[in-house]
Amino acid sequence: MEPKTKGIIATIAAVVLCGCPGLFMCFFGSTSILASQIPGADIDVMGSSDPASAMTMGVVFLCLSFIFVLIPIAVGFFMLRKKPEIISSSETIPPTS
Repeated sequence: MEPKTKGIIATIAAVVLCGCPGLFMCFFGSTSILASQIPGADIDVMGSSDPASAMTMGVVFLCLSFIFVLIPIAVGFFMLRKKPEIISSSETIPPTS
């Protein structure tokens, strides 16, 4: 299998396993932050009805989603970039003039 094909497969796997859950966490975190700002909203964060706990959970989910979305970008960049050719030490390099 060619290295470019392996890179495409790794990128698709990273998008499915990290990118999609990252986007869902982003939506859930945004919704939690929005719900914490609405007065009189019915908030239930693990048994707590405090808006500050909803805000904290939303910020944590947004930070995690940012990391999860960056993983497929990094995998795609490092797997699909053109690697520089390595010059072996046995080859002679002509002198520059």
